[in-house]
Amino acid sequence: MAPAVTRGGRTDDKDEAERKCIATGLVQPKAGLIRFVVGPDGDVVPDILARLPGRGFYVSADRRAIERAASKGLFARAARQPVKVPEGLADVIEAQLVRRCVDMISMSRKAGLAVTGYEKVKDWLVKDKARILIQASDGSERGNAKLRPPSGEETLIRCLNAGELGLAFGRERAIHAALATGGLTTRVVEEAARLAGIRGLIGGETAGEDTKTA
Repeated sequence: MAPAVTRGGRTDDKDEAERKCIATGLVQPKAGLIRFVVGPDGDVVPDILARLPGRGFYVSADRRAIERAASKGLFARAARQPVKVPEGLADVIEAQLVRRCVDMISMSRKAGLAVTGYEKVKDWLVKDKARILIQASDGSERGNAKLRPPSGEETLIRCLNAGELGLAFGRERAIHAALATGGLTTRVVEEAARLAGIRGLIGGETAGEDTKTA
């Protein structure tokens, strides 16, 4: 299984708000959870940006947890009222998170904080300009192994396929990309971690090595 960033996309912070997952019962930082609200018609609505009005309840960014909440009536229990759970709720959330990641990487590109293409990415890695290495989940292992992520934790993202990554750069496909340090990059890491959880990619190694030999 391809490596992916750790859920939450950030180091532990005791001051970070935490919430309890209604499916697992675990308390964890909000960055690793999906917020839900009940819409006017009683529909369960995923609130990816955590901005919708109303009482929110949370589920871990994990496909199995979301499907369990849907099948076991946990949304109704948390909402304390009858609710309607959309078919394929996890798929809806996955599509929204993909769009979110693509949009933020695109914003990073426009701000000069992201590049794609093997040579450009390698150059950023060698010059220590890259904070995050992104590699397409369907790229070849041999090709991916030629580039090493920056040293440190949570520096490698592999939850987007080549077509999705390409969208962020206005291309049909992209295999390698790099992000420089910045607020947008932190948000990309967080959203990519949630997407990795929905796609079942949590648990891989993420730490890089010395990029001078890339």
